[in-house]
Amino acid sequence: MEIQNAVAIVTGGASGLGEATVRSLVRCGGKVAILDLASEAGQALAEELGDENAMFIPTDVTSEGSVREAIEQATGNFGTIHVAISCAGVAAAQKTLSRSGPHPLESFSKVINVNLVGTFNVIRLAVEQMAGNEPNKLGERGIIVNTASVAAFDGQVGQVAYSASKAGIVGMTLPIARDLAPYGIRVMTIAPGLFDTPLFDKLPRSAKEALGATIPFPPRLGNPTEFAMLVQSIIENVMLNGETIRLDGAIRMQPK
Repeated sequence: MEIQNAVAIVTGGASGLGEATVRSLVRCGGKVAILDLASEAGQALAEELGDENAMFIPTDVTSEGSVREAIEQATGNFGTIHVAISCAGVAAAQKTLSRSGPHPLESFSKVINVNLVGTFNVIRLAVEQMAGNEPNKLGERGIIVNTASVAAFDGQVGQVAYSASKAGIVGMTLPIARDLAPYGIRVMTIAPGLFDTPLFDKLPRSAKEALGATIPFPPRLGNPTEFAMLVQSIIENVMLNGETIRLDGAIRMQPK
């Protein structure tokens, strides 16, 4: 699918991987609705990119009503949706059992609800809109791009909730792709490794460099623009479907 004049929604689009993706899509001639809870950052990004290219919609991915309203606003402004990219997510660093007791069920449920259920919520409502699109010359009506993590495969100590949520995204990629194939809608997932996102903003430079040095090559943290480059390739390459791509510099996470 050509990005020029395509309409995308990007959850978590106000910062990190989502922001880089938003900027990349607009640079390629796409129109983007930024879905996020960070209203100040999201609105500032939309204003920077221009009303004709981007809009910000405050959105809670765990809420059916919030996502439906966001899709209605996006389609009302840009006409339809061709691409849905999920970058919204949260993490919790807690062991299954620690000195303070068992892993709190509430925090486990929150991570699953935002990362896994939230991603599926966006998918199911976005494809309802996409299915009504006129197919392009290759028969495509839409594209879904999800964000998992290498933690789906190499979960570390204290990552049980996060790993479970991301493994769920990996696990549902193929069946959803099969479900949506008759509609001409592709589904792909990216599993990033260690990327220089706001998650690491509080770390000193030396700590970031030490983390980057654990990556075989290139020995540094990933740049969000490199994530956005892969999203662009996925959108443009019609044969990419039903698969998860690790974007990690060949890192395999150690237990700690």
